[in-house]
Amino acid sequence: MILLGGLRLLSAAGLGLALASPAHGQATAPNSAELDPSAPLDPLPDIGVEWPDLDAPDAEVPPADALQSETITDGVERRYTLVVRGIEEVGAADELRQAFEAQSALHAGRRETVNPAQIERRSRADAELLAELLRSRGYYDAEVEPEVEAGAVALVATPGAQYLFERVELPGLGEAGAETDKLRGAFAVKAGDPVIAEDVIAAGIALQVALGEQGFALARIGEQQIDIDHQTRRASLVLPVEPGPLASFGEIRVSGEPAFGAGHVSQIARFESGEPFKRSRVDDLRRALIATGLVASADVAVVAAADGRTVDLDVKLTPAPMRTIAGELGYGTGEGVRAEASWQHRNFFNPEGALTLRGVIGTKEQLVSAQVRRSNFRRRDQIVNLLASVSNTDQDAYEAKTILLSGGIERQSNIIWQKKWTWSLGAELLGTSERGVFDNLLVKETKKFLLAALPASLMYDGSNDLLDPTEGFRLGGRISPEISAHGGSFAYGRAQIDASIYQPVSDRTVIASRVRLASIFGASTSGIAPSRRLYSGGGGSVRGYGYQRLGPRDGDGDPIGGRGLAEFAIEARYRLSAFGGNFGVVPFVDAGTLADKSWPDFSDWQFGAGLGFRYYSKFGPIRIDVGTPLNPRSGDSRVAVTVSLGQAF
Repeated sequence: MILLGGLRLLSAAGLGLALASPAHGQATAPNSAELDPSAPLDPLPDIGVEWPDLDAPDAEVPPADALQSETITDGVERRYTLVVRGIEEVGAADELRQAFEAQSALHAGRRETVNPAQIERRSRADAELLAELLRSRGYYDAEVEPEVEAGAVALVATPGAQYLFERVELPGLGEAGAETDKLRGAFAVKAGDPVIAEDVIAAGIALQVALGEQGFALARIGEQQIDIDHQTRRASLVLPVEPGPLASFGEIRVSGEPAFGAGHVSQIARFESGEPFKRSRVDDLRRALIATGLVASADVAVVAAADGRTVDLDVKLTPAPMRTIAGELGYGTGEGVRAEASWQHRNFFNPEGALTLRGVIGTKEQLVSAQVRRSNFRRRDQIVNLLASVSNTDQDAYEAKTILLSGGIERQSNIIWQKKWTWSLGAELLGTSERGVFDNLLVKETKKFLLAALPASLMYDGSNDLLDPTEGFRLGGRISPEISAHGGSFAYGRAQIDASIYQPVSDRTVIASRVRLASIFGASTSGIAPSRRLYSGGGGSVRGYGYQRLGPRDGDGDPIGGRGLAEFAIEARYRLSAFGGNFGVVPFVDAGTLADKSWPDFSDWQFGAGLGFRYYSKFGPIRIDVGTPLNPRSGDSRVAVTVSLGQAF
């Protein structure tokens, strides 16, 4: 038996593996003679290449078709082709070839003109590389010979038989008690499996993860021993494991900046003191701290407490920049040009109390606002918002000068942890002066309103992705009881239901569809402030029509809004295989109906259709939708364009 000391598995700090056959060679006896510094140097060995004649003109490179008839020893620089033979029957031959080409000097330089000496050096180095790769896959008897011919270099491999594990032992794992079988199953390498380096590495990582998930916070994996028997072509693997005791979470200690207290970090953590230890919860805490935007890096160290069965977490934070200046420029047919700028201090009120000052300048909207947003309020992903804004809106449907004060609390979803259920509760108080149509369709008037609202929402998200879903469904509802003070006060309610479904039909195509139903009940359309009515049409509604252009209109052909709304949309999201799969096309059909009553008129639909284009960036798809109305009314444009971030729904 021969000990393969080149195979090594590190403990919890990291895992690494190198497989190689034992080196063979003879030891040389030490030379007792002293060196004579005045002795002449030995002659340099002949490398088989004549020294160039510096006075001779540059040699011309022969054409590629002439290389086949030349010998490789003539000293002429040339291009070559590379052929690898003998690995066709090797397990995972394609992966082996890819790994070889990624490191091969011959493959990297195959388009260059080189001299015979360079070709010879590269071929010998690559022959050893290929042999090492074969040995890492269990072919310990592998031999690779380079064959250099005119215009071509061939590496001829003789893999031999693949070595198998005859015995795999994990001494010490039995101390894990009832969890032993589950942990043993996490180490995927079994007796009878090939001796493959990558598989041993992956199995060690999986075992370390499984130990942490089962509560063995202080588990250690020792150095493994692999014995190779070249006569039987069998190997044995012994990997010592020290599970240690089952542990529970203890206290959290925080150092560094920003000055998050241990209490706030505990609110972000998805575990309580005394709960069983899980390594994934520690990793989740680290990601969540970075996701606050206030932390550039978070080091979370697991430290054994004095009782040996409790582990504390030492959290060291490195701050990220606290202030952000952002800008946005957009355009939509009917919505006009819109520019937005904002300044934000994300920890103005410690901890995680962000102050945002925002301004909008556009052809249809002007706004200034101040917002205070407290993230992770009392629990993870729970947010408190306070907002004050002054705005001027000039749409075809109405003009409104509005002062708004609002506040609310919400439970939101995010990329780190996409939640099934989200909700929001809020309150709004606004004073607004609005010009629009009220009692007479031929007359536009200006009226003042004082409004109070208590909006609430609940949403279920069963899709597989927050920004670009490809399967699943979403269902959400919103209700807002409101009181309007205008010539006396009266109450009414607003309600809306949204549903969408995503169904993959191929690797590159997803059929997406949505439905929306909305209603205002308890008041007539003319008694409701124009900005609080329902509208339809535009890039986030029925594409192909201008913004808010569906539904009833006044004598000038301008929309006046309604109380009963229904919309549906269907689109095919096809992702192109060209350009790295980063682009896509989306044909779509939308429809909507808006009535001057609390229930939609399902007999009067407006249809739009078009083609969208998508660029799938790292932060979400960027969309351009070009649509046209299929049954336009007088005044509707033939083409409507929307540019925005994210899918339409």
